[in-house]
Amino acid sequence: MSATRPAALLIRRLTLASALGATLALSGCGYNDFQRLDEENKAAWSEVLNQYQRRADLIPNIVATVKGEANFEQETLTRVVEARARATSIQATPELINDPQAFNRFQQAQGELSSALSRLMMVTENYPNLRANQGFQDLRVQLEGTENRITVARNRYIQSVQAYNVLARSFPTNLTAMVFSYEPKPNFTVQNEAQISAPPTVDFGTR
Repeated sequence: MSATRPAALLIRRLTLASALGATLALSGCGYNDFQRLDEENKAAWSEVLNQYQRRADLIPNIVATVKGEANFEQETLTRVVEARARATSIQATPELINDPQAFNRFQQAQGELSSALSRLMMVTENYPNLRANQGFQDLRVQLEGTENRITVARNRYIQSVQAYNVLARSFPTNLTAMVFSYEPKPNFTVQNEAQISAPPTVDFGTR
């Protein structure tokens, strides 16, 4: 019995040492960094979605106000309505940021909505009644502020993903990525960034 106890104690110490060694190895190979950056990615993505949702919620009020303007260009208005429908029909689940194809569809839909809104804002400048409508101008200010917040949120997300992807591709942390299947995450493209980061023009000047 006395011989068994030292053996058991030795096994326990070896097990603890192995666990400690594994913990240190994982830490040294970036495992903890992957966990931290992944959480940062999720938080940054959540803020992007919040701002896109804020914009989507503003659009029905903008459309309703513009509809009241006689002889307004219906094609321009229809494009905004359809683009919003496409953008909001995509289920932006947390898994979407790990699926390049789904992510690309999402950013394309948001880009189309941004373009349609920019066109709408430019066209409204041709209608004096809309320019004089305080309610509509308030909506424009809210839209501009939301577009700016979208840009800030997207930039934070881009930086977060870049940090994660560098870790996933660099040695020796790329070995940890291979072991745990940490794939590089899709990001907003340069072309898409240039398109979406430009807020709709808001001009309160008279003509």
